[in-house]
Amino acid sequence: MTVQPVQQTGHEAQPPPSLLEKAALVLGAFQGSTPRLTLTEVVHRSGLPRSSVHRILDQLVQLRWLDRDGRDYRLGMRMLELGAMASHHNRLRRAALPHLHELHEKVGHVVHLAVIDGPEVVYLERIGGAADCSVPSRTGGRQPAYCTGTGKAILAFGDEALVAEVLRSGLRPRTPYTITRPRAFREELARIRERGVAFDREEAFRGVACVAAPLRGSGRAIASISVCGNGVHRELERMAPAVLGTARAVWSALYGPGRAAAARSGSRPGARAAGAARAAGNGSDAGAAAMAPAQMDTMMSWLRFAEWM
Repeated sequence: MTVQPVQQTGHEAQPPPSLLEKAALVLGAFQGSTPRLTLTEVVHRSGLPRSSVHRILDQLVQLRWLDRDGRDYRLGMRMLELGAMASHHNRLRRAALPHLHELHEKVGHVVHLAVIDGPEVVYLERIGGAADCSVPSRTGGRQPAYCTGTGKAILAFGDEALVAEVLRSGLRPRTPYTITRPRAFREELARIRERGVAFDREEAFRGVACVAAPLRGSGRAIASISVCGNGVHRELERMAPAVLGTARAVWSALYGPGRAAAARSGSRPGARAAGAARAAGNGSDAGAAAMAPAQMDTMMSWLRFAEWM
């Protein structure tokens, strides 16, 4: 008996897609111009078995990634929230980047742009070279908000509920200089509101000091900018005006005169909202300056969504 050689097709068998890959295929089915899809349409677009698609759709609805209305599915609020957040952060980083580089050239130390996520800050940008490796931070990295200049600057001009969340998470000592008592921490936030800037004197890392300013108009802070360095304790007060000026310049780039001009022309709702926020921030419009805190918070929420829309 002659044994026939196995024919080589040149194509190795592909492993079946993972659950995550299947979920990505299901979500990818909603990329077209049709906002609503039936189960059959998702099956056709994803190329997955009907039973798998049905199970994944149910799970995504439970997680708020999708909404279901009768037989139709559409992208859910969680997807809109994440999309808006990503767009807002990207727009914030683009507006801030030239000012961050200018600040770094002026002070010669590490410059951060950070936002808050629960009890932590997330660094959207870090400007600094190899000589600044003594500052243990990176773009996309996280640190506790309570012991960093960036975090305290946002918390001081943020929501009381966020401060309460940070306190519930605990003020664990990172160094001998970390503020660990809730009453002392609240007093520190009050001092930051008086000064307009926050200081971190070795509260997160030994030897590292920072000065940070909130990014805000007349409402709550949406981010913060900081300068950090090893052994820069004596320079913090001198650098504070530059950091504060950079924060104001970035805010102006985001919601300043250029966007106000677009608002006056009525080009789009996002521009009109930005113009109102600018007016509230610099007091040029008495009605906007008198805007209640709750209204300003609603305005800022709209600004975060406007770019995505």
